[in-house]
Amino acid sequence: MYPKKFECVLKCLPKPPEFAFDFDGLFKTPLGSILKDMQKTPQNPAWHAEGDVWAHTKMVCRALCEISEFQTLPIDERNALALAALLHDAGKPLATREENGELVSPGHALKGANLTRALLWRDLGLSGKKEYQSFREGVCFLIRYHTQPAHILENADPARKARKIAENGSLSKYFSLKNLCLLAQADEVGRISPEKAERIQNVELAKAACIESGAYESPYPFPSPVTKYAYLSGKNVWEDQNLFDDTWGEVILLSGLPGTGKDTYIKKHFPNLPVVSLDDIRREMGVKPGENQGVVVQAAHEKAKELLRKKQPFIWNATSLIPALRKTQVSLFENYGASVKILFLETEWAENLKRDAERKHTVSEKVIADMLSRFIPPEAFEAREVEWVIT
Repeated sequence: MYPKKFECVLKCLPKPPEFAFDFDGLFKTPLGSILKDMQKTPQNPAWHAEGDVWAHTKMVCRALCEISEFQTLPIDERNALALAALLHDAGKPLATREENGELVSPGHALKGANLTRALLWRDLGLSGKKEYQSFREGVCFLIRYHTQPAHILENADPARKARKIAENGSLSKYFSLKNLCLLAQADEVGRISPEKAERIQNVELAKAACIESGAYESPYPFPSPVTKYAYLSGKNVWEDQNLFDDTWGEVILLSGLPGTGKDTYIKKHFPNLPVVSLDDIRREMGVKPGENQGVVVQAAHEKAKELLRKKQPFIWNATSLIPALRKTQVSLFENYGASVKILFLETEWAENLKRDAERKHTVSEKVIADMLSRFIPPEAFEAREVEWVIT
């Protein structure tokens, strides 16, 4: 199922009967530069007396290999979890800094997920096919949320938090709270710290809470998309309420890199819907991509509001690369009584660049690569419906 470019990494991941990583081999793959950066990155000895990030990572990987539940996973699921363990702290070289005389690495999980996504997508061929996408993003979800089990009981509503994270399993079959807890267990076992025993116990308690939430192995079975979205959005509703749908229609928000074929997709699947396109408005106003986009966004919002007031379904056509931008748009559309569907469009990297080069208004490879490094695909709880599409 894997692309040829990825085989060099695949052969270094643990497999029966020995269940061991080939660390030396991994340094010879495109992951080598990340692993070398880990070797150069120190950690706070209060939490990681074992040493640098790479020393910790090796301990985590070895701890994971000793867990019987890991050994019995289906092979592709096991590969995804192994890769997540290898790269779970890949963001620390980017995030680590000194604060009040101590080393901290805030946001390292998200940075690591972004770094991993870009590398797997661009350099290791894991893009442009549904199976590749599901595997890649399963790895990235595990990295993104690997710190959560140790702290999930600190939430006011642990079950709601668990179900929210678990819903991403509807987008990637390689992600589940079960595998996340296995990674968290290995993360705590694979360190030297005076609080190690307490932290391992916290993960065990988190595992019990996740099982109790009904979303441990798969997303929670909500009675309807309306209930699911209201509950995961933090509304004051029960998870099993069957809520009435009071929206008048659907607005579709597109998300994806330049060159993924958003315009073509619209023409093929939604030929009769109005489109609010930021690119079109930008060109109409003579605003260049590198200039202040405030006036472009304002004009797009006014056009969207006109359609919303008429209760007219439409397409919002923009790259919509990060959650904050998508949240702004989703909130606007919902405030006017619409439901929202987010469509994430993806194509294979080389095909992406080829399509961009063939467009009348091109974007350079450097710019697209930079956008990929910042891109966070829409998660399952961001709108009533979220769908990932290969174009």
